[in-house]
Amino acid sequence: MSETTQQSKGAKASIQKFGSYLSSMVMPNIGAFIAWGIFAALFIPTGYLPNEALNEVGGAMQVYLLPLLIAYAGGNLVYGQRGAVVGTIATMGVIGGSNVPMFIGAMMMGPLGGWLIKKFDEQFQDKVPSGFEMLVNNFSSGILGFLLAILGFYAVGPIVSALTHWMAVGVENIIEMGILPLANVLIEPAKVLFLNNAINHGILTPLGNLQVGELGKSILFLLETNPGPGLGVLLAFALFGRGSAKSSSWGAMLIHFLGGIHEIYFPYVMTNPLLFIAVIAGGVVGSFVFGLFNVGLTGPASPGSIVAILGVTARGDHLGVVAGVLAAALVSFLVSAVILRFSQSTNDDFEAQKKATQAAKAESKGQSVALDAEEQSDEVPTFDEIDQIIFACDAGMGSSAMGASLLRKKAKEINLNKKITNSAINNLSDDAKTLVITQEELTTRARRQAPSSTHISVENFLDGDRYDAILAEMQAKSEGVTSEVAPEKQATVQQQLQEAADVDFSNIKEITFAYDGKVGASTMAASQLRNQFTQAGIQTPVTAKPVSELHDSQQQLVIVEAPLDAQMKAYANQSMWVSYANLLDESNYQALIDALK
Repeated sequence: MSETTQQSKGAKASIQKFGSYLSSMVMPNIGAFIAWGIFAALFIPTGYLPNEALNEVGGAMQVYLLPLLIAYAGGNLVYGQRGAVVGTIATMGVIGGSNVPMFIGAMMMGPLGGWLIKKFDEQFQDKVPSGFEMLVNNFSSGILGFLLAILGFYAVGPIVSALTHWMAVGVENIIEMGILPLANVLIEPAKVLFLNNAINHGILTPLGNLQVGELGKSILFLLETNPGPGLGVLLAFALFGRGSAKSSSWGAMLIHFLGGIHEIYFPYVMTNPLLFIAVIAGGVVGSFVFGLFNVGLTGPASPGSIVAILGVTARGDHLGVVAGVLAAALVSFLVSAVILRFSQSTNDDFEAQKKATQAAKAESKGQSVALDAEEQSDEVPTFDEIDQIIFACDAGMGSSAMGASLLRKKAKEINLNKKITNSAINNLSDDAKTLVITQEELTTRARRQAPSSTHISVENFLDGDRYDAILAEMQAKSEGVTSEVAPEKQATVQQQLQEAADVDFSNIKEITFAYDGKVGASTMAASQLRNQFTQAGIQTPVTAKPVSELHDSQQQLVIVEAPLDAQMKAYANQSMWVSYANLLDESNYQALIDALK
């Protein structure tokens, strides 16, 4: 690898790490930003319900509440509660020493206060006489916070004020010159390279907040969060794509456009580098239309859902915002459609491209990605070995929240009463009774944060089949079920495979794994077969059901463990039945896959 390439990768990793840190200060407080945006939308002089007294509440939130929350989160990231307190005290100094909202100042002073009190404790903690620990702890944080507040008032506050004013003037000049849409030439490809948090929460959100204070709205909130470019790409795949990329694009559209999880369309763009042109073109046109209508949002939209965007759109700007989103989607769709129709490359192996995207994401964070999720995963625990399950990601929101919600629904179906939540990796606690679920490229970081916890890697937080398999394996282990073939069954396995290969599967319209009492292996096998079908582009539904819920159909294939088939056939005697000694052996189903392709 050349020195230039190594430097490029290192720079990208540093940017991603920096952006992730900024995001971790802003994202936990997005609710407060949205509340402030609602105050601005309703009660400013040009709002829906102008109210001078309530507008002062919104102003106080902007000047005091939001910077202090950011500072608290930044100090907490560095050194927990003590860091949060010192960082917040320090930020009061920059607030008092400036005449603009101190979002940037809070991002500086919060972590600085946390770092300094951490270094103080490292130097003097072991030197404090017994019995004086509380006294020293309280006075050290108070005195250090006081000194930093003075520094912030006389030095940092005025400097940040001048810098902020300079940046705000620059943005205004860019908008007046009509060249703001060109920012999307950089924003759109950077998003797909997983630098979206660094751009949105590190740059656009602080500058947008300043514009809201002056104008009551900001177009900057729309630049990165516009779902139009991604929607256009996904629609083009739905109509002109092939294989699993085509079949999965409809669901991805809902998650992206309504759920606001933009990361879900990144693998689709990565399948063909020419599609970067599509998202850039869509982003530029969308921002041009936003500027043409002079629209903006009263606060940051998070996640980047059309619902969230319309919820914080300034009064009278909804038509222009919708027009910009639709224009971006249309242009992105048209360019993507041309690329997909006439590209010489084949995109059938979408799963391989997803792997490449995972590797790119890991590389952008300075990490390595395993070839297989299981290489990074611990063994699945039993139900008794854990008290809670946590989905962890960079910011602890977005896709991890959706993953936690999806698993909660699946856990409820099997009456699993465990706490299932989502969290930022930096906020994980080291607990041996916790199961942590992360995306593959984040598992190493999660292990360092919580080494005693059990860690499971997934490719995609929205992969329901993967969670079916995890829950089924946990239940199987809890009930003492093993997925290995018993020695006495080995002699009949080859005979059963040969018999299954001779069966005519061509008329099968549905496949059911039937079980009697214990669901473990049947549910896991159903999930594995669904994954095999997805990779082969087969749409036939695969489910797992108790034998008592089977319906009788000549177009149904029922798959069971070998010892149970004779006693269970009475429940659906018109259906086709196949039995295997080991339901989890994927080679069992090759004849079925070949017949249904």
